[in-house]
Formats: sequence, structure tokens, C-alpha cells
Amino acid sequence: MLSNRFNRWTVAAIALMGTAIATVPGAVLAQTPDHPSDTAAQFPTRNDLKSLTTSGSYLAARHASVERDAASAAAFYRSALRSDPKNNELLDRAFISSVADGDIDEAVKLAERILTIDKTNRVARLVVGVHDLKTKKYATAQTNINQSIRGPITDLVATLLSGWAAYGAGDAKGGVATIDKLAGPEWYPLFKDLHAGMILELSGKEKDAGTRFERAYKLDDSMLRVTEAYARWLSRNKDSAAATTVYQAFDKKLARHPLIVEGLRDTKAGKKMPPLADSAQAGAAEALYGIGATLTRRGGEDLALVYLQLSLYLQPTHPLALLSLADLYESVKRPQMAIKVYERVPATSPLKRNAQIQLAIDLDSADRTDEAIKILKGVTSDDSKDLEAIMALGNIERGRKKFGDCGATYSRGVDVLPAGNDKANSVWYYYRGICEERSKEWGKAEADMKKALELQPDQPHVLNYLGYSWIDQGVNLDEGMKMIKRAVEQRPDDGYIVDSLGWAYYRIGNYEEAVKNLERAIDLKPEDPTINDHLGDAYWRVGRTLEAKFQWSHARDLKPEPDDLPKIEAKIANGLTEDNSNSSAAQAEKKKDDGRGG
Repeated sequence: MLSNRFNRWTVAAIALMGTAIATVPGAVLAQTPDHPSDTAAQFPTRNDLKSLTTSGSYLAARHASVERDAASAAAFYRSALRSDPKNNELLDRAFISSVADGDIDEAVKLAERILTIDKTNRVARLVVGVHDLKTKKYATAQTNINQSIRGPITDLVATLLSGWAAYGAGDAKGGVATIDKLAGPEWYPLFKDLHAGMILELSGKEKDAGTRFERAYKLDDSMLRVTEAYARWLSRNKDSAAATTVYQAFDKKLARHPLIVEGLRDTKAGKKMPPLADSAQAGAAEALYGIGATLTRRGGEDLALVYLQLSLYLQPTHPLALLSLADLYESVKRPQMAIKVYERVPATSPLKRNAQIQLAIDLDSADRTDEAIKILKGVTSDDSKDLEAIMALGNIERGRKKFGDCGATYSRGVDVLPAGNDKANSVWYYYRGICEERSKEWGKAEADMKKALELQPDQPHVLNYLGYSWIDQGVNLDEGMKMIKRAVEQRPDDGYIVDSLGWAYYRIGNYEEAVKNLERAIDLKPEDPTINDHLGDAYWRVGRTLEAKFQWSHARDLKPEPDDLPKIEAKIANGLTEDNSNSSAAQAEKKKDDGRGG
């Protein structure tokens, strides 16, 4: 699933991958000192780099790029560049990797070298222009930024940045005029009015700013930053009630967004709220964040990464830019990098709590579960009714088979659920039921599963879990089978649910139907050891003993749970006997224990 979208390497790069790894000293690919299990992040030292040849550094850099480890890629490319300083390809890749890593000061140095060779390099122009804007060299910022234009997205970004540079130089009127001259797609006016309004606001033209904010708000009242800019302006220039109304309208569309909650609290208290941006640098950071976040949601990760890193270069603690960057890393399956970004969200930000929850989820995926649980317990201690944090904690405990703990955690959530029979509450009872069933408290589990179905009668995962549990216990056989069939009807391509149907047939002795459905489950989930083992058992029961041993051998090779491996090996050696005939049933219980997908 992970594709290398930072750099478009040639086919030859893939062929050289094994060589690349072989040329990297062991210390470079070693685990990080603070977190021994953190194998995704790589930290080459000066000595590591000195020991590499130019070709070794180059190949290591390409491997790091494929792994989306921008920090290591940049270090390796720069190492290769020092050995071969006239190599323009190395220069360009070192530059791009430095931008991707957020090391903009280093990227600026490389960009300046690139521009002495190729004055038309648009990304280099943009990076140098943003650096000029940060250092208040507004005239040269405009010159460089204006030469970075290439298409609809870059055209808009460059124009907004140029407008903010003009404002920084003391020419607010010229900055707004620059923005107003821009023509393009139908989504341009929203950004144009928002940023023209912010420039007018800072230059003291509050009435004109309000006109622009109102126009932007009418174009899209569901855009967070437009809502915030307009409500803040209303709090200073109209009244708190008008600002509150704008915040409340957004809250109805997306309930309890932390920034909206904070805005509502402030406007209800009668506070006059400051503008979104207080300088040219902050305004430019806002422009880069806005476009970068939009691109992230629409699959434009490469360009989004550049814009978000540049936004954070101008405003390092911009919480929304940080969350968007972390979200980008998560979307490309790099939780280790997301962790580092979430840790940068300021403690004073209303978004810190959101960052903490996502940080914990990523820490758990990186096998740093104790840290994750500690963070979430801290969040839920601060707010005992924080359902999102309670759910995240319960999910981590359930995923790590801490069934007693997760049952108690989900109970905390159930106790503070909003009143009413909202079908969204069904998942709480389902997950708690899983934890109870795995803790050998079937009475409680059955009651929770029934409650989950009462709230959401056709939820396939609940139907599957309760139906299978009944059949496994030899009770409510007809109703249980009907439930599993209803689940399969809704999720015919879910290998685990189809496996449940096949195994249910096995448990009631209908081995022909068991084989039929388990073969289908294998087609859907060929890599799952438990399903392969189930099919082996079913084959054995219908007399297809050679095929049974083949499936068991396949299950063994797919790395089953350690407790299951000897049981599978016994069946390979001796076939299905009374001593091992229940081993697959035990595995079936394990397969359904986490309730993933519900």
C-alpha cells in the first residue's frame, strides 16, 4: 500500500535496493537509542557518513527516500554531494529531501546553489522566497515567489504569499490588489477574500475586511478558518452575539471542534478576539497551511508536504499545520514521523488534547503501548467524560488483549454516553461485550451484544460475533446461523465473517458446507493462518487428507500465534485426532477476540 510519492525513482532504484541496504553501516540502520523498538527512524552520525563511499551514500539515500525517512535521505544526499559537489542530481535531491524534512535553512542554502545553475527552478524560488519573507526581505521575497508560479495551485500560493510580502513591505493596498488580480478556478475566490480580508484587517481597514470575510463566509460557511476569521472580526466590530451565532452554526455542522468551543466560550464571555494573523509571516504561514491541508485531504501529499513544512518554518507552533502534517504522515503509513510532529503541538493549544489522542494511537502502532496508555489515562483523568479518549484507550487495551482493562474502560464510556437510543452508541456495547466474553464473563457479554443489536439491528460484526458465540456453545443454533448469514449478506467480501460462517457449519457437523465457505474465505484472506487451519480441518473431515495437510502446512508457514504452532504441527504429523480436534476452535475464539472492523 505504501508508495514512494516523495520522489519518482527509476525502476533501477528498486533493483539496487538490496545493495543500498548492504552499503549502510549497521549503526545507521540501528534502532534509536531512546526507543529500541523504533526501527522506522534512522539517525546517521557523522562517523557513519564518513565511512560511506559516494555511491554508498547515494544508494542509502534512495533507500531512505523509499522509506520516507526524509531526515536520513537528506543527510545521505548531502554526504554524497560533499564528495561530488558538481553533481546536479545529488544537489536537487538533497534540496528536496531537506524541504521534506523541514530543514528549511539547509534547503535555502541548497536552493541558492540550484538557482545559480537553473534560474527557473520553481520550488527553489519558492523556498528562497519564503526565507526572504521570514527574514523581512519583502522586495526580494516578491521577486522570488512570483517566479515560482507553474499551475493553479502554485499560482494561488505564490499570489497569496506575494500579497503578504507586499503588506510586510508597507504596501497593504498593493498586496490586496495583487490578490484581486488573480483569476482562476471557481475555488480561488474563497482564499482570495479570506487573505485580502486578513491583510485589510491588519492595515486598519476593518470595514473593508468585514466585507471580504462576509463574502468568504457566504461562499463556504463550513470552512474552519473562514468561520474563525469572520467570527473574530464580528466580536470586535459588531457584537459578541453575532460572533456567537457564526460559531454555533459551525458547531451544528461539526460538533465540538476545539477551536470552535474556545471561540464560543470567549464570545459568550464578551471578549473581543484578535485577528487570525498578526504579521506578514503569520499570514503567509496561514496561506501555506490552508492549501497544504486541502491537498492532504485530496491526495496531493508531495506538494502538501512542501507547503506544510514551509508554513511551520514561518510559524513553528501553528497547531493546525502541525496536525495536518502529522495526518499526512499517517496517511502514508509513517506513524513514527507523525509521533514527532504531535509532540510539537503547544501545551497551551486547544488542539493539544486531539494531538495527545492521535499521538497515543501512533505510539501503540509503534509498539510503545505503555506510553500510549499513560497519555490516554492522563487525558481521561483531566476529563472523565472525554468519550473519544476513553474509546481510544479501550481500543488500545483490547488490541493488546488486556481484556479486563478494556472492559472497565468501555464501562466508563457507557456510563457517560448521552441519553437516548442513538445507534452510534452500539459500538460501546459491542466492544465491551468482546472484552467481557474474552474475560469469561459470557452473561455480561451476551447482554451487551444484544443491547448493541437493539441499537443497531443489522450491524454485521455484532451479528457475526453473537451468532458464532451461540453456535460455538451449542445454543440458539438456528438463530445464530441466521445471524451469521445476515452478516455475510452485508459483508460478502469480509474474509473473517465468511470464515465464521464456514466454521459455524463445521461446528454443527455440516462439513461440506464448511469446506465450501472456508474455501471462499481463503480466497478473500489467503494470508490468514487461522482460516487456512480451519480449511485444513474441514478437508480432513470430508476425507481430503492430502489437501488438509497442505492447508495446515500453509497455516504453519504464515506465522500463527505461538500457542497455536505446536497444535498445527501435531496435525501435520498425525492428522486430526481427538487430542487436537479442538485446537482450531480455540484459534477461532482468538480470531474474533479483537472485534476489528466493527
